[in-house]
Amino acid sequence: MSILPGKRVKVGIVGLDDMLGGGLIPGSICAVIGMYGTGKTTFSLEFVWDGIKRGEKVIYISLEEREDRLITYMKQKGWDVDPFLQKELFIIKLDPTDFNLANNRIKNELPNLISELKATRVIIDPISLFEDLFTSDAERRREMFRFIEGLRDKECTVMMTSETDRGNPFSSRHGLIEYLADTVILLRYVRSSDLTDVHLALEVAKMRMSAHSREIKPYELEQTQVTVYSEANVF
Repeated sequence: MSILPGKRVKVGIVGLDDMLGGGLIPGSICAVIGMYGTGKTTFSLEFVWDGIKRGEKVIYISLEEREDRLITYMKQKGWDVDPFLQKELFIIKLDPTDFNLANNRIKNELPNLISELKATRVIIDPISLFEDLFTSDAERRREMFRFIEGLRDKECTVMMTSETDRGNPFSSRHGLIEYLADTVILLRYVRSSDLTDVHLALEVAKMRMSAHSREIKPYELEQTQVTVYSEANVF
């Protein structure tokens, strides 16, 4: 799919779409990178629900949370997802410890499933567990490049989540997906100078073919929604 700069795909998070210049570019790859507890899965579920509300078909590949838990999370937000399951929303749980099955379903079956369902949004949460399947950096780079390029041929916008590297909160676990993605959103904790408060903050570190905010902004993970305070400062 060719990238269309003039159109936007809403993430559905208050404030974030403003920072992205109106939303993601159709057909692009977005990486959401953050430490534990920063809301990576919550961000991806907001992206799911926004697509469903717009009548789109969404595929959610989970390598961590079970399907029933994801559905419970959405219902706790007040979303009535039952009417959309296996119609507009398709959740696929993969076991990352089964290399052959997970590798085959993500690399070979997912592109075909996107075409069959005519899905316009695809989420892989977290892509870092898929990257873990490969034993060498060279193999990981090669396979991830092929996989990403294959997704670009589909009529869909992709969001992938990744844990940060243990020693670098600004890098994904393998330091790879941020180079392959078109848009990179970093989620992290920011501590006040007197160490009395901890805030959640995000930045749009990268966005190809689009102007975007480069400021660091606070956000909150609330019961019913995520709010990014795009007009506020972190402290």
